[in-house]
Amino acid sequence: MEKLTIKAEKKVINGVVNLTASKSESNRVLIIRALCEQHFPIHNLAAAKDTETMVSLLAEKGKIKDVGPAGTTMRFLTAYYANTPGTWTLTGSERMRNRPIAILVDALKSLGANIEYLEKDGCPPMKIQGGKLKGGKITIDGSVSSQYLSALIMIAPSLTGGLEMELTGKIASIPYLKMTLALIAEFGAKYTFEGSIIKIEEGKYQGKEFTVEADWSAASYWYQIAALSDEANITLKGLKEVSLQGDSAIVEMYKTFGVESTFNGTQVKLLKSNTNSADTFNYDFSDCPDVAQTLAATLIGLNVKGHFKGLESLRIKETDRITAIKNELEKFGASIDILPDDEIQINQATVSSYNGAIETYDDHRVAMSIAPLCLKIDRIEIKEPNVVAKSYPDFWNDLNDKGLVSK
Repeated sequence: MEKLTIKAEKKVINGVVNLTASKSESNRVLIIRALCEQHFPIHNLAAAKDTETMVSLLAEKGKIKDVGPAGTTMRFLTAYYANTPGTWTLTGSERMRNRPIAILVDALKSLGANIEYLEKDGCPPMKIQGGKLKGGKITIDGSVSSQYLSALIMIAPSLTGGLEMELTGKIASIPYLKMTLALIAEFGAKYTFEGSIIKIEEGKYQGKEFTVEADWSAASYWYQIAALSDEANITLKGLKEVSLQGDSAIVEMYKTFGVESTFNGTQVKLLKSNTNSADTFNYDFSDCPDVAQTLAATLIGLNVKGHFKGLESLRIKETDRITAIKNELEKFGASIDILPDDEIQINQATVSSYNGAIETYDDHRVAMSIAPLCLKIDRIEIKEPNVVAKSYPDFWNDLNDKGLVSK
């Protein structure tokens, strides 16, 4: 088993980081381009493994499409191939073959899709006999994953009569949903989103040159590093002050921990002076669940108690991230309770010990959210560090460059 040891050689962090591009934007625009009759250039595509997988699977001629651990790719391609003439098998990693997809498949079947589960009911792998789907009205649970909704939204303009979706339950990760809607509109689609009803008109995408923004999820680890440092002056390149990405909410979150953001064009400067943060931090992560682990690790590094909710979707990510938060952060001496409705309570936050190497569970965000705690403890040993390739392949190199040395 590969392991990496990371240690902070200094506690004052300065410099410039050229962030990786957003895989969320990249993967959506790739599907839109595949559905568009006009090929168009996409600049600054994410170097993330998930995006590379999307590019290669859309390009290759084979009928078996193996997405590996890429959940977004699985969900988006399920809708895409269901609406594209031909026969395909979609499969993935062991974890992927146990991640539910029935909500999306049932919605596609109601539009005329022919999809068959090949192993476990409700999960990949699946055989898809694709063809032109009809539009119409559907009702779908919006509380589980915005990726199901985004997958349907992107194919909606190509459906006969368009699509009307009534969303039930508490809608998950609304900013990701709004990102998808904004992107289809960027390429000529027309929609309305009122209350719990999304209506998308039948039409054709219009190709146009597009540049992908840097990744706010990746930026969250640098906000965390700034908060845990003694002082910081870090410039992150490629980010917009007004962003389609829900994780840009970290700008306001990290003010609580003394990190101030100053935007200049497409870059932001993070400044941290040695100031005290709040004693408690309570937050609803419904709109930005991917940064919950980052904030949890920040809290224990700063001895701040907290209560997190809106974490339900973390159960069906690359791993069960709620359990991973508890298991791995308690190795540092934290006391974390998992409450009803998948809320968590961080009780004892002090980093007082370090007991055992960090398990990454084949999950990039476990590795990246815990690594900055090396600023508060002598060194951290992380198992299977290459998992970061899924979304931020240069993560360890960027940390090395700023004095958080790995070997």
